[in-house]
Amino acid sequence: MLLDLIASGTHTPFVFEIFERTASTPRVQQVVQLSLAPAFLLSGIGAIMNVIMSRMIWIAQRVEKIEDKLEEERSPKQVRELGWLMRRRKLMQGAILFSTAAAVMISAVIMLLFISAYITAQIGTVIAALWVLTMALLVTGLVFFLLETRLAAIGAVEKP
Repeated sequence: MLLDLIASGTHTPFVFEIFERTASTPRVQQVVQLSLAPAFLLSGIGAIMNVIMSRMIWIAQRVEKIEDKLEEERSPKQVRELGWLMRRRKLMQGAILFSTAAAVMISAVIMLLFISAYITAQIGTVIAALWVLTMALLVTGLVFFLLETRLAAIGAVEKP
């Protein structure tokens, strides 16, 4: 499409402006360098979510195993364990929700960093606000994860 615009000769000032802005290798290098920190954060969020999902899968499998039994066949211990697992599952769902939202926000930050290099509008405040929002979402997700691990540790000691 961009090549079609160049070939047609229409909108050439716009096309040449885009090429001029994107032709600067140092500018592209600078944007890539600026996006490394958010990219590493995105990688870290992915690793955290991998751990969260592993725990969530274990919880779901344990709940399924207990729920496969008829209610009359469940022991009092299994009934207590089911309630404990349901509380853990809710906490893990919160951790997944907020961690995923943090990953989406940091992806938006990376995208806006690249866009900001090629537009004249100053969007640094928007990028900074999204960075702060990302951190708030990530901290919230980690708090949910912390609460779940505490609940798991307490439950393991009490043996539901």
